[in-house]
Amino acid sequence: MRARSFLSVALLTAAALTLTGCGSDTATPAGGAAGTSNSTASSAPSTAGADPSAPAATVVPEALRFTGTTVDGKPFDGTSLAGKPTVLWFWAPWCPKCKAQGPETAKVAEQFQGKANVVGVAGLDKQAAMKEFVTSTGVGAFPNLSDEAGGIWKRFEITQQSVYVVLDKDGKTVFTGNLPAGKGLADKVAKLVG
Repeated sequence: MRARSFLSVALLTAAALTLTGCGSDTATPAGGAAGTSNSTASSAPSTAGADPSAPAATVVPEALRFTGTTVDGKPFDGTSLAGKPTVLWFWAPWCPKCKAQGPETAKVAEQFQGKANVVGVAGLDKQAAMKEFVTSTGVGAFPNLSDEAGGIWKRFEITQQSVYVVLDKDGKTVFTGNLPAGKGLADKVAKLVG
């Protein structure tokens, strides 16, 4: 009887070890945010056999390794933001402070187009309300993500609406906070684009 028990335990242990090696790239580590990709694979490009005159590939910082969906239902990959300063604007459709920030945020997105990224991250409501907000405030010229589940909000430790997170070109956070009516956002971005 003991031999059968030992054999059962050995088989269960082998099965468990086999299954642990079958993880997915989008598994959420402890403390990670649901709905975001937290792959820790190196993003450094291989230089073996590379053309020395070719432009260097952009390294994707951990902060930008997330995915989402725009309020229009299109897939969005945060890695596309790598290499440029980035403004993440966390807003909610029913928030009057967010509505007041819309025009200035749109102006900054237009002013620094091609030099910096601006992305809205909507939460705390349903997608239909988010879509209406984008239309009514005129912020549709830049991507606005629908983060109903709050995964991106959690990733950046955002606990309330109308917050800007400004990242430098290397993905380092240089500012997190509220800017009433978006005033001062252009100055923060201008310092990062040189």
